[in-house]
Amino acid sequence: MTGDKETIVCPFDYSEALEFDPAFADLMDRNGPARIRLPYGDADAWLVTGFDSVKQVTTDQRLSRAGIIGRDYPRMTPEPIVSTESINVMDPPYSTRVRHLASQAFTQSRVDGMRQRIVRVADALLDEMESAGPPADLVRHLSDPLPQHTILDLLGIEPPEWPRIQESVRQLLVVGPDSKEAAATAKADLTAYFAKLVEQRRGAPGPDLISAMAAARDGEEQLDDKELAVMALVLALSGQDTATCQISDITYLLLTRPELMAHLERRPETLPQVLHELLRHIPFRKGVGIPRVALEDVELDGVRIRAGDFVHVSYLTANRDPAHYPDPHAIDLGRPTGPHMTFGWGNHRCIAVPLAMAELEVAIGRLLRRFPGLRLAVPPEELRWDTKTIRRFPLELPVRW
Repeated sequence: MTGDKETIVCPFDYSEALEFDPAFADLMDRNGPARIRLPYGDADAWLVTGFDSVKQVTTDQRLSRAGIIGRDYPRMTPEPIVSTESINVMDPPYSTRVRHLASQAFTQSRVDGMRQRIVRVADALLDEMESAGPPADLVRHLSDPLPQHTILDLLGIEPPEWPRIQESVRQLLVVGPDSKEAAATAKADLTAYFAKLVEQRRGAPGPDLISAMAAARDGEEQLDDKELAVMALVLALSGQDTATCQISDITYLLLTRPELMAHLERRPETLPQVLHELLRHIPFRKGVGIPRVALEDVELDGVRIRAGDFVHVSYLTANRDPAHYPDPHAIDLGRPTGPHMTFGWGNHRCIAVPLAMAELEVAIGRLLRRFPGLRLAVPPEELRWDTKTIRRFPLELPVRW
Protein backbone atom coordinates (compact mmCIF):
# COMPACT_ATOMS: atom_id res chain seq x y z
CA MET A 1 0.00 0.00 0.00
CA THR A 2 1.28 3.48 -0.81
CA GLY A 3 0.94 6.48 1.51
CA ASP A 4 -2.46 7.69 0.26
CA LYS A 5 -4.65 7.27 3.34
CA GLU A 6 -7.35 9.72 4.39
CA THR A 7 -6.07 12.36 6.81
CA ILE A 8 -7.64 12.38 10.29
CA VAL A 9 -7.74 15.71 12.15
CA CYS A 10 -6.39 15.10 15.66
CA PRO A 11 -6.55 17.98 18.16
CA PHE A 12 -5.69 15.50 20.95
CA ASP A 13 -7.29 17.78 23.55
CA TYR A 14 -8.85 15.09 25.74
CA SER A 15 -8.48 15.90 29.45
CA GLU A 16 -10.93 13.66 31.35
CA ALA A 17 -8.99 12.66 34.47
CA LEU A 18 -6.68 9.77 33.49
CA GLU A 19 -9.08 8.10 31.08
CA PHE A 20 -7.53 6.90 27.84
CA ASP A 21 -8.11 9.30 24.93
CA PRO A 22 -10.88 7.82 22.70
CA ALA A 23 -9.11 9.27 19.65
CA PHE A 24 -6.09 7.13 20.43
CA ALA A 25 -8.30 4.08 21.00
CA ASP A 26 -9.80 4.62 17.53
CA LEU A 27 -6.38 5.06 15.91
CA MET A 28 -5.15 1.83 17.54
CA ASP A 29 -8.00 -0.07 15.85
CA ARG A 30 -6.95 1.04 12.37
CA ASN A 31 -4.88 -1.15 10.11
CA GLY A 32 -1.30 0.12 10.13
CA PRO A 33 -0.06 3.72 10.38
CA ALA A 34 -2.72 6.44 10.23
CA ARG A 35 -2.39 9.77 8.47
CA ILE A 36 -3.04 12.63 10.93
CA ARG A 37 -3.21 16.43 11.07
CA LEU A 38 -2.04 18.08 14.32
CA PRO A 39 -2.93 21.59 15.59
CA TYR A 40 0.34 23.20 14.39
CA GLY A 41 2.77 22.70 11.53
CA ASP A 42 2.42 22.89 7.76
CA ALA A 43 2.20 19.17 6.96
CA ASP A 44 0.38 16.00 7.86
CA ALA A 45 2.16 13.10 9.56
CA TRP A 46 1.98 9.35 9.89
CA LEU A 47 1.12 8.04 13.35
CA VAL A 48 2.48 4.68 14.48
CA THR A 49 0.75 3.12 17.51
CA GLY A 50 1.83 -0.51 18.09
CA PHE A 51 4.64 -1.47 20.45
CA ASP A 52 6.79 -3.32 17.91
CA SER A 53 6.19 -0.71 15.20
CA VAL A 54 7.15 2.09 17.60
CA LYS A 55 10.35 0.17 18.38
CA GLN A 56 11.08 -0.03 14.65
CA VAL A 57 10.53 3.69 14.06
CA THR A 58 12.65 4.75 17.04
CA THR A 59 15.61 2.59 16.01
CA ASP A 60 15.49 2.92 12.19
CA GLN A 61 18.17 5.38 11.04
CA ARG A 62 16.23 6.04 7.83
CA LEU A 63 13.79 7.97 10.05
CA SER A 64 15.56 11.08 11.29
CA ARG A 65 14.94 13.50 14.14
CA ALA A 66 17.70 15.84 12.89
CA GLY A 67 15.89 16.09 9.55
CA ILE A 68 13.05 18.11 11.12
CA ILE A 69 15.32 21.06 12.00
CA GLY A 70 14.35 24.19 10.12
CA ARG A 71 10.98 22.78 9.08
CA ASP A 72 7.52 23.70 10.34
CA TYR A 73 6.91 20.14 11.51
CA PRO A 74 3.53 18.83 12.78
CA ARG A 75 3.27 19.32 16.54
CA MET A 76 1.02 20.07 19.53
CA THR A 77 2.39 23.50 20.57
CA PRO A 78 2.57 26.86 18.74
CA GLU A 79 6.33 27.15 19.39
CA PRO A 80 8.48 24.01 19.10
CA ILE A 81 9.50 23.06 22.63
CA VAL A 82 12.78 21.47 21.61
CA SER A 83 15.91 23.54 20.87
CA THR A 84 17.57 22.85 17.55
CA GLU A 85 20.81 21.92 19.37
CA SER A 86 19.05 19.48 21.72
CA ILE A 87 19.95 15.80 21.98
CA ASN A 88 16.28 15.16 21.21
CA VAL A 89 16.84 16.20 17.58
CA MET A 90 20.18 14.49 17.04
CA ASP A 91 20.76 11.30 15.07
CA PRO A 92 23.45 8.66 15.54
CA PRO A 93 26.40 8.68 15.61
CA TYR A 94 26.41 12.22 16.99
CA SER A 95 23.58 11.55 19.44
CA THR A 96 25.33 8.36 20.59
CA ARG A 97 28.41 10.37 21.59
CA VAL A 98 26.41 13.04 23.46
CA ARG A 99 24.19 10.46 25.19
CA HIS A 100 27.20 8.40 26.30
CA LEU A 101 28.92 11.44 27.81
CA ALA A 102 25.84 12.99 29.43
CA SER A 103 24.59 9.68 30.84
CA GLN A 104 27.76 9.37 32.93
CA ALA A 105 26.10 11.87 35.29
CA PHE A 106 23.08 9.56 35.71
CA THR A 107 24.52 6.13 36.39
CA GLN A 108 22.69 4.17 39.05
CA SER A 109 25.60 4.58 41.47
CA ARG A 110 25.65 8.37 40.97
CA VAL A 111 21.88 8.58 41.46
CA ASP A 112 22.14 6.43 44.59
CA GLY A 113 24.53 9.10 45.87
CA MET A 114 21.92 11.79 45.10
CA ARG A 115 19.08 9.97 46.85
CA GLN A 116 19.71 11.48 50.27
CA ARG A 117 19.48 14.97 48.78
CA ILE A 118 16.12 14.02 47.26
CA VAL A 119 14.97 12.61 50.61
CA ARG A 120 15.94 15.83 52.41
CA VAL A 121 13.98 17.94 49.93
CA ALA A 122 10.94 15.62 50.15
CA ASP A 123 10.98 15.49 53.94
CA ALA A 124 11.19 19.27 54.23
CA LEU A 125 8.20 19.65 51.91
CA LEU A 126 6.19 17.04 53.79
CA ASP A 127 7.08 18.73 57.10
CA GLU A 128 5.51 21.92 55.72
CA MET A 129 2.42 20.01 54.59
CA GLU A 130 2.02 18.40 58.00
CA SER A 131 2.41 21.77 59.73
CA ALA A 132 -0.24 23.30 57.48
CA GLY A 133 -2.62 20.50 58.45
CA PRO A 134 -5.43 18.93 56.49
CA PRO A 135 -6.89 19.55 54.04
CA ALA A 136 -3.69 20.20 52.12
CA ASP A 137 -3.07 20.45 48.38
CA LEU A 138 -0.60 17.72 47.46
CA VAL A 139 0.19 19.38 44.13
CA ARG A 140 1.31 22.58 45.83
CA HIS A 141 3.10 20.86 48.70
CA LEU A 142 4.81 17.95 46.92
CA SER A 143 4.16 17.25 43.22
CA ASP A 144 5.11 20.70 41.93
CA PRO A 145 8.04 21.59 44.16
CA LEU A 146 9.83 18.24 44.63
CA PRO A 147 10.96 17.52 41.04
CA GLN A 148 11.55 21.21 40.36
CA HIS A 149 13.54 21.84 43.51
CA THR A 150 15.43 18.56 43.12
CA ILE A 151 16.64 19.13 39.55
CA LEU A 152 17.42 22.81 40.12
CA ASP A 153 19.32 21.88 43.28
CA LEU A 154 21.23 19.13 41.45
CA LEU A 155 22.06 21.55 38.63
CA GLY A 156 23.54 23.85 41.27
CA ILE A 157 21.14 26.74 40.65
CA GLU A 158 20.67 29.09 43.60
CA PRO A 159 17.12 29.09 45.11
CA PRO A 160 16.46 32.81 44.34
CA GLU A 161 16.70 31.91 40.62
CA TRP A 162 14.20 29.04 40.80
CA PRO A 163 10.95 31.00 40.24
CA ARG A 164 12.35 32.59 37.08
CA ILE A 165 13.40 29.21 35.63
CA GLN A 166 10.10 27.58 36.60
CA GLU A 167 8.01 30.29 34.92
CA SER A 168 10.05 30.18 31.70
CA VAL A 169 9.72 26.40 31.54
CA ARG A 170 5.97 26.65 32.11
CA GLN A 171 5.65 29.07 29.18
CA LEU A 172 7.20 26.47 26.87
CA LEU A 173 4.53 23.86 27.67
CA VAL A 174 1.42 25.95 26.94
CA VAL A 175 -0.57 24.86 23.89
CA GLY A 176 -2.77 27.93 23.22
CA PRO A 177 -2.24 29.86 19.95
CA ASP A 178 -1.66 33.11 21.85
CA SER A 179 1.40 31.71 23.66
CA LYS A 180 3.86 31.55 20.74
CA GLU A 181 5.66 34.85 21.40
CA ALA A 182 5.93 34.22 25.16
CA ALA A 183 7.25 30.71 24.53
CA ALA A 184 9.89 31.96 22.10
CA THR A 185 11.01 34.58 24.61
CA ALA A 186 11.15 31.99 27.39
CA LYS A 187 13.26 29.63 25.28
CA ALA A 188 15.75 32.41 24.43
CA ASP A 189 15.94 33.45 28.10
CA LEU A 190 16.63 29.89 29.28
CA THR A 191 19.20 29.24 26.56
CA ALA A 192 21.14 32.37 27.49
CA TYR A 193 20.87 31.61 31.22
CA PHE A 194 22.29 28.10 30.93
CA ALA A 195 25.03 29.20 28.53
CA LYS A 196 26.26 31.65 31.20
CA LEU A 197 25.95 29.01 33.93
CA VAL A 198 28.05 26.52 31.95
CA GLU A 199 30.75 29.14 31.47
CA GLN A 200 30.83 29.68 35.24
CA ARG A 201 31.05 25.94 35.99
CA ARG A 202 33.92 25.46 33.55
CA GLY A 203 35.89 27.91 35.64
CA ALA A 204 34.67 26.79 39.06
CA PRO A 205 33.24 23.23 39.04
CA GLY A 206 31.19 22.03 41.98
CA PRO A 207 29.19 18.98 43.18
CA ASP A 208 26.43 19.55 40.60
CA LEU A 209 25.17 17.84 37.44
CA ILE A 210 26.53 20.47 35.05
CA SER A 211 30.02 20.03 36.51
CA ALA A 212 29.63 16.25 36.38
CA MET A 213 28.62 16.34 32.70
CA ALA A 214 31.46 18.79 31.95
CA ALA A 215 33.93 16.36 33.54
CA ALA A 216 32.62 13.33 31.60
CA ARG A 217 35.18 11.86 29.19
CA ASP A 218 35.25 9.18 26.52
CA GLY A 219 38.86 9.09 25.45
CA GLU A 220 39.50 12.58 24.13
CA GLU A 221 35.78 13.32 23.73
CA GLN A 222 33.85 15.65 26.01
CA LEU A 223 30.73 17.82 25.78
CA ASP A 224 31.25 21.34 24.48
CA ASP A 225 29.68 24.41 26.11
CA LYS A 226 26.67 24.56 23.79
CA GLU A 227 25.93 20.85 24.32
CA LEU A 228 26.17 21.29 28.09
CA ALA A 229 23.85 24.31 28.09
CA VAL A 230 21.22 22.48 26.03
CA MET A 231 21.45 19.37 28.25
CA ALA A 232 20.93 21.56 31.33
CA LEU A 233 17.88 23.12 29.67
CA VAL A 234 16.46 19.69 28.80
CA LEU A 235 16.93 18.56 32.42
CA ALA A 236 15.27 21.70 33.81
CA LEU A 237 12.37 21.15 31.41
CA SER A 238 11.91 17.51 32.39
CA GLY A 239 12.06 18.45 36.08
CA GLN A 240 8.97 20.65 35.74
CA ASP A 241 7.37 18.43 33.16
CA THR A 242 7.20 14.67 33.43
CA ALA A 243 8.06 13.94 37.07
CA THR A 244 5.78 16.67 38.42
CA CYS A 245 2.78 15.26 36.58
CA GLN A 246 3.58 11.66 37.41
CA ILE A 247 3.70 12.24 41.18
CA SER A 248 0.20 13.73 41.05
CA ASP A 249 -1.14 11.13 38.63
CA ILE A 250 0.24 8.18 40.59
CA THR A 251 -1.07 9.55 43.88
CA TYR A 252 -4.48 10.15 42.27
CA LEU A 253 -4.67 6.49 41.21
CA LEU A 254 -3.63 5.31 44.68
CA LEU A 255 -6.28 7.50 46.32
CA THR A 256 -9.10 6.50 43.95
CA ARG A 257 -8.35 2.77 43.72
CA PRO A 258 -8.24 1.40 47.27
CA GLU A 259 -6.88 -1.96 46.14
CA LEU A 260 -3.68 -0.28 44.94
CA MET A 261 -3.15 1.52 48.24
CA ALA A 262 -3.93 -1.66 50.18
CA HIS A 263 -1.34 -3.58 48.15
CA LEU A 264 1.40 -1.06 48.97
CA GLU A 265 0.43 -1.04 52.64
CA ARG A 266 0.77 -4.83 52.72
CA ARG A 267 3.88 -5.01 50.57
CA PRO A 268 5.77 -1.69 50.59
CA GLU A 269 8.85 -3.42 49.17
CA THR A 270 7.03 -3.80 45.82
CA LEU A 271 6.87 -0.01 45.30
CA PRO A 272 9.31 0.02 42.31
CA GLN A 273 7.32 -2.66 40.48
CA VAL A 274 4.01 -0.93 41.25
CA LEU A 275 5.38 2.37 39.97
CA HIS A 276 6.41 0.83 36.66
CA GLU A 277 2.97 -0.68 36.09
CA LEU A 278 1.30 2.65 36.91
CA LEU A 279 3.73 4.48 34.61
CA ARG A 280 2.82 2.09 31.81
CA HIS A 281 -0.89 2.66 32.42
CA ILE A 282 -1.03 6.45 32.89
CA PRO A 283 -1.73 8.57 29.78
CA PHE A 284 0.70 11.20 30.98
CA ARG A 285 0.42 13.57 28.03
CA LYS A 286 -1.88 14.79 25.29
CA GLY A 287 -1.08 13.78 21.74
CA VAL A 288 2.46 13.15 20.55
CA GLY A 289 5.92 14.63 20.89
CA ILE A 290 8.71 15.21 18.38
CA PRO A 291 8.36 13.54 14.97
CA ARG A 292 10.91 11.99 12.64
CA VAL A 293 11.20 12.53 8.91
CA ALA A 294 11.83 9.78 6.37
CA LEU A 295 15.18 10.20 4.60
CA GLU A 296 14.11 7.63 1.99
CA ASP A 297 11.07 5.52 1.25
CA VAL A 298 10.37 3.13 4.15
CA GLU A 299 7.92 0.21 4.27
CA LEU A 300 6.14 0.10 7.63
CA ASP A 301 3.28 -2.27 8.47
CA GLY A 302 2.31 -2.56 4.82
CA VAL A 303 2.39 1.20 4.20
CA ARG A 304 5.03 2.99 2.14
CA ILE A 305 6.30 6.03 4.01
CA ARG A 306 7.67 8.33 1.32
CA ALA A 307 10.93 10.25 1.65
CA GLY A 308 10.15 13.61 3.27
CA ASP A 309 7.09 12.34 5.17
CA PHE A 310 6.86 13.06 8.90
CA VAL A 311 6.34 10.11 11.26
CA HIS A 312 5.05 10.39 14.81
CA VAL A 313 4.94 7.57 17.35
CA SER A 314 2.65 7.27 20.38
CA TYR A 315 4.24 5.85 23.49
CA LEU A 316 0.79 5.96 25.12
CA THR A 317 -0.71 3.52 22.61
CA ALA A 318 2.42 1.35 22.61
CA ASN A 319 1.98 1.01 26.39
CA ARG A 320 -1.58 -0.25 25.79
CA ASP A 321 -0.80 -2.63 22.89
CA PRO A 322 -2.82 -5.84 23.52
CA ALA A 323 -0.29 -7.84 21.50
CA HIS A 324 2.36 -6.89 24.04
CA TYR A 325 0.39 -6.53 27.30
CA PRO A 326 -2.49 -8.91 28.06
CA ASP A 327 -5.56 -6.95 29.20
CA PRO A 328 -3.61 -3.72 28.55
CA HIS A 329 -6.17 -1.25 29.95
CA ALA A 330 -6.16 -2.94 33.37
CA ILE A 331 -3.71 -2.09 36.16
CA ASP A 332 -2.23 -5.50 36.95
CA LEU A 333 0.20 -5.41 39.86
CA GLY A 334 1.08 -9.03 39.13
CA ARG A 335 2.04 -8.26 35.54
CA PRO A 336 5.53 -9.60 34.74
CA THR A 337 7.99 -6.74 34.88
CA GLY A 338 8.93 -5.75 31.36
CA PRO A 339 9.96 -2.60 29.54
CA HIS A 340 7.40 0.12 28.92
CA MET A 341 7.74 3.23 26.78
CA THR A 342 6.84 6.01 29.21
CA PHE A 343 10.46 7.21 29.15
CA GLY A 344 10.77 6.76 25.40
CA TRP A 345 12.69 4.17 23.39
CA GLY A 346 15.75 3.75 21.22
CA ASN A 347 18.11 6.62 20.54
CA HIS A 348 15.93 9.12 22.40
CA ARG A 349 15.05 7.27 25.58
CA CYS A 350 15.43 9.59 28.54
CA ILE A 351 18.99 9.38 29.90
CA ALA A 352 17.84 10.47 33.39
CA VAL A 353 15.52 7.50 34.04
CA PRO A 354 17.44 6.44 37.20
CA LEU A 355 16.94 9.96 38.63
CA ALA A 356 13.24 10.08 37.67
CA MET A 357 12.61 6.71 39.32
CA ALA A 358 14.50 7.75 42.46
CA GLU A 359 12.30 10.88 42.71
CA LEU A 360 9.11 8.86 42.30
CA GLU A 361 10.19 6.20 44.81
CA VAL A 362 11.14 8.83 47.38
CA ALA A 363 8.03 10.98 46.80
CA ILE A 364 5.46 8.18 46.97
CA GLY A 365 7.33 6.13 49.58
CA ARG A 366 7.84 9.01 52.02
CA LEU A 367 4.30 10.30 51.48
CA LEU A 368 2.65 7.00 52.33
CA ARG A 369 4.94 6.37 55.29
CA ARG A 370 4.37 9.84 56.77
CA PHE A 371 0.61 10.00 56.24
CA PRO A 372 -1.17 6.72 56.94
CA GLY A 373 -4.85 6.92 56.11
CA LEU A 374 -4.19 9.43 53.34
CA ARG A 375 -7.37 10.13 51.36
CA LEU A 376 -8.90 12.68 49.01
CA ALA A 377 -10.58 15.62 50.73
CA VAL A 378 -13.10 16.07 47.90
CA PRO A 379 -14.99 13.66 45.65
CA PRO A 380 -12.84 12.67 42.61
CA GLU A 381 -15.35 14.19 40.19
CA GLU A 382 -14.75 17.64 41.73
CA LEU A 383 -11.05 17.67 40.86
CA ARG A 384 -9.97 20.07 38.10
CA TRP A 385 -7.58 18.82 35.42
CA ASP A 386 -5.09 20.74 33.30
CA THR A 387 -6.39 21.78 29.88
CA LYS A 388 -3.76 24.36 28.87
CA THR A 389 -0.58 22.30 28.40
CA ILE A 390 0.43 19.06 26.69
CA ARG A 391 0.45 17.20 30.02
CA ARG A 392 -2.39 15.51 31.90
CA PHE A 393 -2.53 16.07 35.64
CA PRO A 394 -4.85 17.40 38.37
CA LEU A 395 -4.42 21.10 39.07
CA GLU A 396 -5.04 20.45 42.78
CA LEU A 397 -5.11 17.27 44.83
CA PRO A 398 -6.62 18.14 48.26
CA VAL A 399 -5.95 15.40 50.82
CA ARG A 400 -6.68 14.54 54.44
CA TRP A 401 -4.98 12.10 56.78
